[in-house]
Order: sequence, then structure tokens, then C-alpha cells
Amino acid sequence: MAYLSDIEIAQSCKMQPITEIAKRAHVDEKDLEPYGKYKAKIDLSLLKDTNKENGKLVLVTAITPTPAGEGKTTTTIGLADGLSKIGKDVVVALREPSLGPVFGVKGGAAGGGYAQVVPMEDINLHFTGDFHAIGAANNLLAAMLDNHIQQGNKFGIDVRKITWKRCVDMNDRQLRFVTDGLGGKANGVPREDGFDITVASEIMAVFCLATSITDLKNRLSRIVVAYTFDDKPVTAGDLNAVGAMTALLKDALKPNLVQTLEGTPAFVHGGPFANIAHGCNSVIATKMAMKMGDYAITEAGFGADLGAEKFLDIKCRMAGLTPDAVVVVATVRALKMHGGLNKTELNTEDLGALEKGIPNLLRHVSNIKNVYKLPCVVAVNRFPTDTDKEIDFIIAKCRELGVNTVLSTVWADGGNGGIELAKEVVRLCEEETGDFTFSYEDGMSLTEKIEAVVKKIYGGDGINILPNAAKQIAQLESLGFGKCPVCIAKTQYSFSDDPTKLGAPENFTVTVKNVKVSAGAGFVVVLTGDIMTMPGLPRVPAAEKIDVDEDGRISGLF
Repeated sequence: MAYLSDIEIAQSCKMQPITEIAKRAHVDEKDLEPYGKYKAKIDLSLLKDTNKENGKLVLVTAITPTPAGEGKTTTTIGLADGLSKIGKDVVVALREPSLGPVFGVKGGAAGGGYAQVVPMEDINLHFTGDFHAIGAANNLLAAMLDNHIQQGNKFGIDVRKITWKRCVDMNDRQLRFVTDGLGGKANGVPREDGFDITVASEIMAVFCLATSITDLKNRLSRIVVAYTFDDKPVTAGDLNAVGAMTALLKDALKPNLVQTLEGTPAFVHGGPFANIAHGCNSVIATKMAMKMGDYAITEAGFGADLGAEKFLDIKCRMAGLTPDAVVVVATVRALKMHGGLNKTELNTEDLGALEKGIPNLLRHVSNIKNVYKLPCVVAVNRFPTDTDKEIDFIIAKCRELGVNTVLSTVWADGGNGGIELAKEVVRLCEEETGDFTFSYEDGMSLTEKIEAVVKKIYGGDGINILPNAAKQIAQLESLGFGKCPVCIAKTQYSFSDDPTKLGAPENFTVTVKNVKVSAGAGFVVVLTGDIMTMPGLPRVPAAEKIDVDEDGRISGLF
């Protein structure tokens, strides 16, 4: 049987005018700024003007990712459509895809099969220009920093202690480390520099955590870009860059409204990577989804050790949010990979491999239920090759933790395949009460916070802080950043900092290599393992398969 590709399914769908979707989301026409027929931005005044009580907040997360796939975004969208099918007033809040991975290894990132947000091509490519605005603001700050040094360096910035990088929204390893300012005095001060991918920029984190334009300006002003010869921090506020940066970002800060294939309203806004940043869509979009719907369904990037940990310990802490329920997405295929099977061996029943791999799922579930103390359901994204024995095995193991397992077939069946999951989510929200608890407290030292995440969430024995990182921690605490939450950058492929340790590894330590402050975002970034903030393209990039016909119709985009 030949299956349609995701883009073919999306292109065959008849979208509703965005004005109709806005009505469904209870958005008044005066607050709607259409970007063509099927996209719009929502004015920020809507949050101030509405008196509606907040709806229930549901977080969708997943097991540790594998090449076999989990379908977290697909499940998020299918769950929302399932809730709509059973008569619930629901809005989705998702992250925007980054251009780099779209052309790199992942392909598109707007869901899959019959659980997608559309217009899929726009969402995956330029969308409403938000990421371009973020990149422009980032690079304006970089230009003003280097110009300050060129024009006399009033603050005494040590060019060896510049922490601000330029960015571009593309996977481009060639730009990780560069030397610029060459060509003589008129062309700048020679120094070592580098590029991050736009989604890893602190501007993206600031953008996603800001609650208003005033808050955005305050956060931008606190961004530390460099240190002086006597180790004093220099900020974007010091360089008088904040007003101009905000001018570039003011329209981008308005959430984008689109729709699922079944017409459920969806806010798609912001998108930092969860392995190197906090990995959540914007606070503004989440709060708007909670105001506009009785149920707001959102997701966080990668596995629960990354996206969910940061959603709960950073985003919820800063924005005062408390999830009502959490969905942990898993596949039999991915769990068998965690049990040691090769990707080519996943189509046959193998309870032995599943038994070896299922501790990965159980650790994620236990963290949500026992560390964060939130109601939880496991959604098994079912593939045709999964056997009843394999499914029953997962159900039995999760039941031992007091957590229900529901089968999801949203990729093939859309909202109809998410009805059972929707019913269980409603039950959790209405019948179970969590006792939401962070994994660490504000008053702990940075070292204690890092250690708490490693021990409680990752299942490790502790941390190994390299001498350079220890100096950085001491400096940041002396500057008053010790009370910030920690944003741990680590591989997405393992609970540990070693991507080869699959399943639920034990008896490991996490090596802390570098620690830096994202003062505007309000957290301290902890770099572990070999994590990088600028990805590269794979041997065969997805870009090689993408094309456009004479009528402007795109093909090959996932």
C-alpha cells in the first residue's frame, strides 16, 4: 500500500479561512492581523482584555528520542483534534520549526500524517518572519558591540571575553568558529568569533519567556554580551541597543494563529532547541491558548529529561504555570531500539528487546509522577508492526507505576485516533489533582541545582565539574546569578551526556564543561558532553529532495 507523504496530505486538505479559525478560538476580528488567507498574528492586547478563566494546561512530552521516531508533535496535534471530536473547546500551542533542521536531517516539523498543522510549507519555512526578526535583533546587537570596540571601547571590553555570537537560521558547521575584523584598522578589530543557529540565540529564549513588550525590553537590556578587562559584565542595555532590538521584534512577539487539518485553532510561536536551550513555545502563546480554550495542549522538545524538565523547572517557574496533566509519548519501535535492536530489526516481535528498553519510558514516567508530582498518561503511538503482546507488556509495566496507557493512531486516523487519549486526559484533568513540585529550589547553589537534575531526573550518580566551569560558576554566583534556574545543554539521545548510553543508564556522572549566564532569559546555561550550538548538515541533507514546480507547489518537504 502506498502512503501519501506528509506534504501531500497537507496539500490535499481544504483549509478554512483564518477568520473562521479565529472565531473558533474566540478571537475578535479587531485583535486579528491576517498574513494572507490562512495565517494571522494576534494582538497582545487580547490577553489584557479578556476576562475568561484559564483553561486546563496539558503538556505532551516523550521518551528519549531514537531514529525510529516517537511522534510527539503528531500526538500533540492528534490529541487536540481528539478533544475537539468529543466536544471540548481546545487550542494547541506549538513551537515554530527551525529552517536548519528542515533542510538538514529532520525534514518538516509540523506534525505528520493526518495530525498536522497547516499551511505546512509556510510553517516549516519562513512562516511570518519571526525567526528572521530574531536573527536580525541578535546580529544588530553583535554589530553594535563590535562598533563600540572600534569607536574607542569606552567600557574597556576585553575582546577575548566577548560572549555574544552572531546567528543564522541554518545548519552550517563552517561558521562555528571564525576569525573576523580582518583587513586593516578600517574593517574592525580582529578577533575570534562564531555563529549559533538562530534558535539557540538568547534572543529566542528571551522572546519565548517575555510576557509583554515591557518585559521583553527589560530582558533584552540584561543580556550580557562581554566582560571588561577587570571582569565586569557589559550588557545590551549598556550599549543602548535595546530600543532598536525591540523595534525589530515587536511584531514577531505577537503569536501566530494557524489550524490543524481538522480545523482546531493552533498557536505556533517561538522555538528554542531543548538540547541547547529551554525548548518551549512562547509564554505569551501558551497563556493565550489557556485563555481562548478550555484545554490548552502544548509540547516541549525532545525527551522529558530535556524539554519537560525545562518546561517545568524554567518556564512554569518564571510564568507561574501549573500543568494539569502530562502525556508521555512512546513507540514500541523506539523502546526496542533502547533495548539494543538495530533500526532494520524493528518490524518483528521481540519482547526481550522491549524488556531491556522499557526502563527508559518508566524513568520518564516516574520523573513526571514522582519528582514533579503531576498526573500522567502514556500514549503509545501505534505502528502496524506492533504486536498485541508488545502493547500488553507496556500497559502492564506502566500500571505498576499507577499510570494508564492509551493507544494512539493519530498519524493514520487524525482526531478519531486520539479520542481514547483525549478521554483519559480529560479524566486526569477533572479527577486527579497533582502536587506540582520543582526538581530543585531557587535558594540552592548552581552546583546543587545541576546535581539535583542529574540525580533526580537523569538517574546519574553526580557531576564532574571541570576546573574552567568551576571558575565560571564562582564568577556567576559572585555577580548575583546564583538564584537563577539552570538550563542544562546535553545530548538528546541519552539520559546521560554520552549519546551511546541508551535505555535507562546507571552509574554515570555528567561532565560540566562550560557555564554561562543568559541573564536576559533569566537562567544559567550548563554545557555538558560534546553539545554544540550550531548543528551541521548530514551526509544526505533533506534539502536535496525539496523542489518547486512551475505553479509554485513545493514537494519533498517531509
